[in-house]
Amino acid sequence: MTVRTPQLQSFIAGRWLGESPAQILHSAVNGRAVASTHAEAIDFGEALDHARQQGLPGLLALDFQQRAARLKALAKYLTEHKETLYAISAHTGATRADSWIDIEGGSGTLFTYASIGTNEFPSSNLLHEGPACALGKQGRFAGSHILVPRGGVAVHINAFNFPVWGMLEKFAPSFLAGMPCIVKPATATSYLAEAAVRLIQQSGLLPAGSLQLVIGGTGDLLDRLQPQDVVTFTGSADTAARLRVHPNLVANAIPFNAEADSLNCAILGPDVGADDEEFELFVKEVAREMTTKAGQKCTAIRRAIVPRQQVDAVAERLAVRLRKIVVGDPALESVRMGPLASRDQQRDVEQRLALLKQGADILLGAGTAFQPQGEGVAEGAFFAPTLLLARDTAAGSPVHEVEAFGPVSTLLPYDDLDEALALAARGRGSLVASLVTRTPAVAARVIPAAAAWHGRLLVLDRESAPESTGHGSPLPQLKHGGPGRAGGGEELGGARAVKHYLQRSAVQGSPTMLAAVVGEHVRGAQVRESDIHPFRHYFEDLQIGDSLSTHRRTVTEADIVNFGCLSGDHFYMHFDDISARQSPFGKRIAHGYFVLSAAAGLFVSPAPGPVLANYGLDTLRFVKPVGIGDTLRARLTCKRKIDRNKKDANGQGQGVVAWDVEVSNQDDELVASYDILTLVAKRPVAA
Repeated sequence: MTVRTPQLQSFIAGRWLGESPAQILHSAVNGRAVASTHAEAIDFGEALDHARQQGLPGLLALDFQQRAARLKALAKYLTEHKETLYAISAHTGATRADSWIDIEGGSGTLFTYASIGTNEFPSSNLLHEGPACALGKQGRFAGSHILVPRGGVAVHINAFNFPVWGMLEKFAPSFLAGMPCIVKPATATSYLAEAAVRLIQQSGLLPAGSLQLVIGGTGDLLDRLQPQDVVTFTGSADTAARLRVHPNLVANAIPFNAEADSLNCAILGPDVGADDEEFELFVKEVAREMTTKAGQKCTAIRRAIVPRQQVDAVAERLAVRLRKIVVGDPALESVRMGPLASRDQQRDVEQRLALLKQGADILLGAGTAFQPQGEGVAEGAFFAPTLLLARDTAAGSPVHEVEAFGPVSTLLPYDDLDEALALAARGRGSLVASLVTRTPAVAARVIPAAAAWHGRLLVLDRESAPESTGHGSPLPQLKHGGPGRAGGGEELGGARAVKHYLQRSAVQGSPTMLAAVVGEHVRGAQVRESDIHPFRHYFEDLQIGDSLSTHRRTVTEADIVNFGCLSGDHFYMHFDDISARQSPFGKRIAHGYFVLSAAAGLFVSPAPGPVLANYGLDTLRFVKPVGIGDTLRARLTCKRKIDRNKKDANGQGQGVVAWDVEVSNQDDELVASYDILTLVAKRPVAA
């Protein structure tokens, strides 16, 4: 009986394409056929038209907040169906722990970007990157920056090592920014990416055209891109270099972001002795990075830089730890490291190890000449953990030029910190470097010097170790990318990644016109005053620019004394008349927080109403001192509204309103300014 190999399909223009088999993809564990790519050619013109004509309108019919809600729902859906992906991931050679990084790490990234969208982006498709700045002396001409959807398509070209996380960490910020995506996974593990896309489509959560999948080559896709499009790439530095100079990308100045494999390093500080807890942390981190995903991580430690007097001790402890690693079929409970992703990858690591051996000695490692655990693994892509010691650490040595993308790491000895930093820099740029030290002064010396060459820096000691996510874990909140060999790009980094897919423009005009454009109040813009206090409006009824100019209050000595007694703040500027007169202010002044409290007393509407709570204060500045006898007045203006589509325990909707507060004195001089954030109820829904 002949068993048909599952047929992979591309998802193009809303349909699954591919019936005829082409390249057979094999299990990394036992070499058996897992799936086949398809022979049918993809019409990339059709794919791009679909993204532009269907995907863009569908995405832009939603705002940032609504797209964030879709991401959250998708994250939940994928989490509920994760076991489907775990079963398929086993063919890539990943252990359960390896797959967790890829599969649940991908869903976790969606959750994170859903939260970023909810908390940092407005309920519109325009992000004001303020504050506005005055460009004229009379306050009639101002300028600011806005970020808007680019109106193009994002093409994501991904690596083989993380088929799910690698796709979702690019998709999440693109989707949030309103860009439809065309995703091209690396062929070797594309069967797992295809399974994830099938789940995403089955969820029904994405507007049509939001996500398309390419199985196989990209054909003339890059030739068809337009200036508003974006290309992101993860993979080898050589491929990144070729794609970067693609004629169409260059001619149309199409943004190209590269995240390339690099010679990441870890430095053991000279202050760490063999009996210190940090010494064991260093050994554990290097071993973990060598064996997680069988060393197939773009962030893995390739060079372990250690004090010369500690080389033997580090090598010995690493060897002990690595010998305990059981290599074999990840389906076995005892196995802690699986195979490389493919036989091609196995051959590549062998070839690169041969180059490394020209300047280094093997301390531990059997290459492919060992017996992995499990049945039928003879055709698998296994490779033993391999530790080398560099004989040659000079510039141009293979250890600074060649990356074996597998469970391979090299020890490099150094004599002082200057040499350690020089060795780290000889990798010509990396995604991440770690420093293991017990001394803050060592960290203060190393990190600023190393930052020029490394995209992320981890300082590891006994204090951070219990919570540290480790050397090789990019986090959605922090930048992922590095200079030089690492590609010179940036991914993740919280809201930064979303902004990468938005177009930034400078806008100039009157404050009133700027306010209309950016959708929030700008100082100096026209306001609307009425007999109804702004705090009496429900969320839906409030308009940007609704404003209240309060009555006045004169500050007395009793105010200052009473506030000082209430708060316990008896700073001399408030109570010591002689010292205050000798100060730059020349008089006693009121507490800054008294001014804040007095302003609240002037503008707050005390009766129950739609304003539910004050939960934050932003951009607070005390501009001018307030003395005894000064008269204060406040202006409260609705600055910004964000509908987060939330309801309270009683089912009543609510939104967030930011109010601009200006506190002035009797001469109309600004003495304090800030934004106050409130939860405001929506109108009750009729039963």
